[in-house]
Amino acid sequence: MEEKDKWTLVGSAAELVKELESNGGLKEISFDGKKIVLTYFENKFGALNSKCNHMGGPLAKGKLKNGCVECPWHYWQFNHATGESLSVEASKHFTSSAGSVPHFPIKLEEGSLFINLAEESKRIPAVFNMKGNLSREPKREPGKIRVLGISTTAMDKEHPRFSTSEELLKTALDQSARHFDVETKLIALSDLKIRNCEGFYSKSERACTWPCSITKMDPSDEMSVIYENLVHWADVVILSSPIRWGGASSLYYKIVERLNSVQNQITIKNKVLIQNKVVGLIITGGQDNIQSVAGQMLAFFGELGFMAPAFPYVAHSLGWSAEDMERNMDFVKSSEFLHEESLKLVGRTVELARKLNA
Repeated sequence: MEEKDKWTLVGSAAELVKELESNGGLKEISFDGKKIVLTYFENKFGALNSKCNHMGGPLAKGKLKNGCVECPWHYWQFNHATGESLSVEASKHFTSSAGSVPHFPIKLEEGSLFINLAEESKRIPAVFNMKGNLSREPKREPGKIRVLGISTTAMDKEHPRFSTSEELLKTALDQSARHFDVETKLIALSDLKIRNCEGFYSKSERACTWPCSITKMDPSDEMSVIYENLVHWADVVILSSPIRWGGASSLYYKIVERLNSVQNQITIKNKVLIQNKVVGLIITGGQDNIQSVAGQMLAFFGELGFMAPAFPYVAHSLGWSAEDMERNMDFVKSSEFLHEESLKLVGRTVELARKLNA
């Protein structure tokens, strides 16, 4: 191939500069189906493959910031001329290489801009520094039925208070090992530092990944504890929640939004991460709305793949007009009935889990 045949005309450099400056410094161009993000920063053109190094996000729909193209999906940044990853958010969490997006040679000649499509540089993938291996295939290891309790009540650990929902959950788990010959584990969401969902799904269903992109980019995000135990460890999950203004706790909804990454695998890949697992609920509140709270929680966990036994929840409320919270706490503390029923709930979930895993 002759040297001149390697170069493809993009257009008038002056016109391109004018167009790019009016469009934030970047635009998408396409040659033979290949999408390229063309950029202009500090009197210099750049041309990168428009497919992000992370999950294939459209770089051309992102932003140009200080000479870097920022992906609109997860905010990765790449030098607009070289494609090298310069993302502070992402690169600090890699083990060996932050990777790079392919770039194309460009040249100016007689006032026109040309691009060499034949000499696209090699894509260098990034290597994540994640705790554990969440992306492994879920596989139940041999052993006893494993019961995970998740307390969703909000709590200031420096000034702890009595939680009626967590109390019933704790006593049920404490007795389950002896009564049902199971392994148990308790996770209090108030102990974990979990980042909020950032709505990647709202940009594209493919932007909501498994493992969650937030966890992949930020090892300090402790939602990884929930993912590991929910997807890979537990056979049974018992969630406890107070009633807050007619709904479940704010911490419950915080993890529900982050669990979209689990459900979305069914949507985009027909991949079910949760199978043969059982859910049960413990719900308490000073005021009523028990059936509504239970219905939402059961519907959501059903969408993840969980099954529920007959009589899938234990609940307590003194009714809509009850504002005497001290009396409510005393009632739960002293109620043998509520503690016994919470233990029986675990028994029903364990029985179903044994049948499913037989």
